[in-house]
Amino acid sequence: MHAKIIDGKAFSEHMVARIGEHVSQLKTQYKLTPGLAVVLIGSDPASQVYVRNKAERTKACGMRSVEHKLPAETTQADLLTLIDQLNNDPEIDGILVQLPLPDQIDETAVIQAISPDKDVDGFHVVNAGLLATGGQALVPCTPFGCLKLLEDQLGDLSGLHAVIVGRSNIVGKPMAQLLLQANATVTIAHSRTKDLPALCRQADIVVAAVGRPEMVKASWLKKGATVIDVGINRIAAPERGEGKFRLTGDVEFSSAMDVAGAITPVPGGVGPMTIACLLRNTLVAACRRRKIDLDIE
Repeated sequence: MHAKIIDGKAFSEHMVARIGEHVSQLKTQYKLTPGLAVVLIGSDPASQVYVRNKAERTKACGMRSVEHKLPAETTQADLLTLIDQLNNDPEIDGILVQLPLPDQIDETAVIQAISPDKDVDGFHVVNAGLLATGGQALVPCTPFGCLKLLEDQLGDLSGLHAVIVGRSNIVGKPMAQLLLQANATVTIAHSRTKDLPALCRQADIVVAAVGRPEMVKASWLKKGATVIDVGINRIAAPERGEGKFRLTGDVEFSSAMDVAGAITPVPGGVGPMTIACLLRNTLVAACRRRKIDLDIE
C-alpha cells in the first residue's frame, strides 16, 4: 500500500479561484472591494516571505492589500494605535498582525485589540468562544484548511476517530472544535500523553501539530489512516552543502507513506491552504460587516 498524497497546493488554487469569483461579484453587484491589512514588525526573513506571499495572493483574487512594515523597535503603544486606526477604517475588512512579535510587545494584548469582526486570523477570544459554542466565528485559517482537505478526501467525517497531536490555541484546540462540529469523535493528545503511539494507532484521522520534526512514526499509524501534517520544521541537510536546510513536517513522511491511506506532504500540503483560508476569512468578514448574504463555501 502506498498512501495518496493530498495536494494542498492544487486544492488551494481552486479555492482561491472561487474566492476571486466571489470578489468579482461583490465589485459588480455592491461596488465593494474587500481589503486586507497585514502588519509586519521587524525583518524576520521567513515572516517577510510569508507576508509577501499573502499580499500577492490577496491582489491576485482582486482584493485590496495594505501592508504596514514597522521597525523591530516599534513600541506596543504605537502598534495598538495602528490597530485602532485599522479597526476604524471602513476600507479594511481584515487585520492580520504577523507573528511572532518582538519581546517588548505583548502578543495577547495585540490579538485582543483587533476588532473581532476583522480578526481574520480567528485568534480573538470572541471568535474562539463563538467557535467553541457553535456560533458564527471567524475560524483560524490553518485548522479550517485542514478540515477542508479532510472533507475533500473522506467526505462525511461522522463517527470517524480523529487524534490531534498538539493543543495550541492556533491549531490544536480549534481543530478539535471543527472536527466535533463535523461529528467526528475527537481526542486531543500532546507530548505528555501516556502511550501516544498506541493512541494514534486507534485513529482514522491523525492531525500532527506539535512542532517536532518527524515525531510521528509510521508505527504510530493505523493502516489506511488519513494523516494531516501541520508541522513545518527546518532541519539541517548537510547532504545539500554546508549550512543548508530542508523542510520537514511533524510526521516521518517516507515511512508513513507505506501505512497511511492518504497524507499531506511538507511543503505543499497544509501551508498553501492557510493563505487560501485567510483570503476566505477576509471575504466572509467583508460580507458579514455589511450583512451581504453570499454563498461562500
